[in-house]
Amino acid sequence: MQKARVKRVSAILVGLSLTAAACGSDDDGAVEDSDTEVDAGDDAAEDDAMEDDAMEDDAMEDDAMEDDAMEDDAMEDDAMEDDAMEDDAMEDDAAAPAGDTAGQLVIGGLLPETGNLAFLGPPEIAGVELAVQEINAAGGVLGQDVVYLPGDSGDNGDVANATVDRLLAEDVDAFIGAASSGVSLTVIDKITQAGKVHFSPANTSPAFTDYPDNDLYFRTAPSDVVQGAALADIMIADGNTSATFLVLNDAYGTGLLEFTSGPFENAGGVVDATNVYDPKAENFDDVVAVAVEADSDAIVIIGFDETSKILTGLIEAGVGPDAKNVYGTDGNMGNALAEAFDDPSVLAGMRGTLPGVDVANDFADFRANLEAIDPDLVDFSYSAESYDAIVLMALAASAAGSDDGVAMGAAIVEITRGGEKCTTYSDCLAIIEAGNDADFDGVSGPLEFRDEGEPTQASILTLEFDESGALQTVGSVQGSVDV
Repeated sequence: MQKARVKRVSAILVGLSLTAAACGSDDDGAVEDSDTEVDAGDDAAEDDAMEDDAMEDDAMEDDAMEDDAMEDDAMEDDAMEDDAMEDDAMEDDAAAPAGDTAGQLVIGGLLPETGNLAFLGPPEIAGVELAVQEINAAGGVLGQDVVYLPGDSGDNGDVANATVDRLLAEDVDAFIGAASSGVSLTVIDKITQAGKVHFSPANTSPAFTDYPDNDLYFRTAPSDVVQGAALADIMIADGNTSATFLVLNDAYGTGLLEFTSGPFENAGGVVDATNVYDPKAENFDDVVAVAVEADSDAIVIIGFDETSKILTGLIEAGVGPDAKNVYGTDGNMGNALAEAFDDPSVLAGMRGTLPGVDVANDFADFRANLEAIDPDLVDFSYSAESYDAIVLMALAASAAGSDDGVAMGAAIVEITRGGEKCTTYSDCLAIIEAGNDADFDGVSGPLEFRDEGEPTQASILTLEFDESGALQTVGSVQGSVDV
């Protein structure tokens, strides 16, 4: 700006010099007034020329001043743009951990902000943020606040891997997520081979139990060995003697199919048909046709948000929830499913299962705390499991005396079993700081991890859409895994 002002003053001085020269010419003409009329005519012509020069000078001065003004404006715009870029950079810096984070527990998010499980994102994120808030209020971990860096898992490996790469560059100590078993399988090697803890609140595929994860993968959700058996029991109790399974083609879908159809058959049920489909198919007419042709007592849909399209086809074909016993699982039994229909009541009677506890009805204080984090919550699926996962990692870091991923991983399992019972971070931390072993029982249940890093005990909820299409919890069972 200073440079522009100098140019503007220079332009004014040039204009004044030109004007002074014109005035000097007038003075010369006055001296020669005693000459002939021709001289007077020449003077007139000279005056006209001088006037033209003055006008030209004024125009030049105006042009110069306009150019300077434009230059000033451009420089001001550049300065404002630079300031805006500086502000953006400051915002980015605020979102990232500042400086050296050695000794500070930093957890990266890998939760579904987008994609076909996005309805699970809000309750999981609320659970994470609530845990971080309470841990820091209790003094943090190793004398410092826990830092949480959000990240999107999406519903495919491309989004998840991009998030993991970004967070590894931030040198996080651990990851929370993904919700989808299939997505977690695309990043588990990258995370665990980097020496970081990979902790999912919602993966249920049995594939993780024996996965070669360097003892760094954990989950608070139970294996589908538990959910599958519970769903089969519900189907038998409802009087179904035959069933058709429509199943998402990924590790979650095929795993849950195996551990539901097996117990169903062992209890005397008959599986008439199974269709394993591509969730990104343009339409699901062939999937619906399988169910129509089989004409089973029960139709089981193990899927994600494409379930609404399949249900629409079943309803149009006359084999929807009003005509058949239709069942879902944790991947589709949410209020988001009802919101996909203009008339949610078409789902009335559809039942399904969800690993977890009934946060909405049985944990009033926990629910209120979650809603203080996110007042717009409509589902609470895996919120307790997300909360418990963060607390477990914080306690493991405290017990290990380090935020190093490998050190934390070595301590996580023992925090869930065999020590002095405690149910809050602050109570468990007091036990650890006293030199004793803590046994954390979380909101989601007693946990009691097996050596493979997953719970051996879990609650499975029975859900049902009522006459208005609202999702209700109608029962629960306690399941366990033999070790």
